[in-house]
Amino acid sequence: MVDQRLTWLTRRPTPWSALVPLVALGAGLLFALSATTARGTDLRSSGGDLPGLIRQQTRQNTVVARRLAQLRAEVDRLSRQRAPGDLRITQLTTQADKLALAAGTQAVAGPTVRVSLTDAKNVPSVLPDGISVDDYVVHQQDVQAVVNALWQGGAEAMMLMDQRIISTSAVRCVGNTLILQGRVYSPPYVITAIGSQDNLRAALDRSPAVTIYRQWVGAVGVGFDVRTSAQQTFPAYAGSINLQHARAGR
Repeated sequence: MVDQRLTWLTRRPTPWSALVPLVALGAGLLFALSATTARGTDLRSSGGDLPGLIRQQTRQNTVVARRLAQLRAEVDRLSRQRAPGDLRITQLTTQADKLALAAGTQAVAGPTVRVSLTDAKNVPSVLPDGISVDDYVVHQQDVQAVVNALWQGGAEAMMLMDQRIISTSAVRCVGNTLILQGRVYSPPYVITAIGSQDNLRAALDRSPAVTIYRQWVGAVGVGFDVRTSAQQTFPAYAGSINLQHARAGR
């Protein structure tokens, strides 16, 4: 029997719904290519340790980000030392300071709204009709929906987990992990924004994508928690501000 409580749910789109046909086609091509290339040999590395490599790269990226922040601070200090005797440097420094907040390259303090997204704690052994295991976990589009809503609500600055993000930061999920600026995280996923708390909460309520996710909170038990804080300080964004790729919207 179909569970009537679930008929009002709007399906949360996942990348798999569009990718399954392409994956099937690609798999066939890969099998053919693998058979031709391998010629009876084992293509798998016997010493592969993907989780270990991910942890190692995450540590390296953390060190690099910290070093980048130190170098930026040193550049700012040296620029200000030379500025009094160089009109051009003074002008450029003034322009940079005006753009720093929008670019995310300076620390920001203010009232916050904090949103936590968590996987469902319990997955039944027998799933209701129309429900899959994927519906019990947080997906990339769920995190992106909250991030987009908070930007639309006038967020002055934003943190995802322990990293400052800007409008061009890419949010990617692989399986049950979030990859952000070269570092890997597991749920719960925490997004925190500085700005007008009333406007930020209203933006979450208005967002169609967030509304869809919240429908699934009651249906399958995924977590959605919103809290406010009177004052919090975010560090300056430590990643690259150069846009590598962009495509015009239609």
